[in-house]
Amino acid sequence: MRTLKVLGAVALGVTVMAGGARAQDRIVKIATEGAYAPWNFTGAGGKLEGFEVDLAHDLCARMKVKCEIVAQDWDGIIPALQAKKYDAIMAGMSITEKRLEAMSFSRPYALPINTFAVSRAGGVVELPGDGRRIDLTADEAAGKAAIAAMAPVLKGKVIGVQGSTTASAFADQYLKGLVEIREYKTTEQHDLDLVAGRIDAVLANMTVLTASVAKPEMKDIRLAGPTLLGGPFGPGIAVGLRKDDADLKTMFDEAIAAAAADGTIKSLSMKWFKADISPQN
Repeated sequence: MRTLKVLGAVALGVTVMAGGARAQDRIVKIATEGAYAPWNFTGAGGKLEGFEVDLAHDLCARMKVKCEIVAQDWDGIIPALQAKKYDAIMAGMSITEKRLEAMSFSRPYALPINTFAVSRAGGVVELPGDGRRIDLTADEAAGKAAIAAMAPVLKGKVIGVQGSTTASAFADQYLKGLVEIREYKTTEQHDLDLVAGRIDAVLANMTVLTASVAKPEMKDIRLAGPTLLGGPFGPGIAVGLRKDDADLKTMFDEAIAAAAADGTIKSLSMKWFKADISPQN
């Protein structure tokens, strides 16, 4: 009997060890755009880099899984998730009601702060409200007032946005009929058209535009107008997941909470954005 107990204990230990090994061997494939610096971009030698790439590796370590990060064009990123080409999306994607119809999200790991960029030599040189932050969820009236203040300057102008983003949703909700909205596949494309004078302004994530205007070829481009969050920009930027992957959502939720609590997200935010856009709760 004692021998059987010992053998049973050994067998149980082997099973636990095997289970632990299987957890360590699990691969979580994460898609990112690779064209949205400094959140995610393709660096030297085709290596994916950026805030979300660093954060993804940190989260995978906390979840005790192997992390595989792949590049995927933005316009096909949700359909490919649904087709199970990968397990999750970390690509500066905001939580929105429309996206929640098709997928689920982890808790937020960053705030979605957006603003405008204009050319000093273009049709829109400045916009009222510089430096003012407006939360469209907390104070939609302030947002409408800000748009009204910008309307005389923006009227009839051409505004560039990346297609299928919260920036395009904001433009459609608040600027339709006031301006011509021109959609682009990537933010890099609308930046090039802004420099070339083919459009008058762009609307995009503030951190992306801040990185863009630091480039030598963007020396005549500046940020303008208020910074905007909430409303069509959603409550936060998070990991996109399939609705039936509840266990993976729980894993990401716990890992993000831990990374926020110990200051890792803030540290990575300061490294890549020179600003703290970590979630507030």
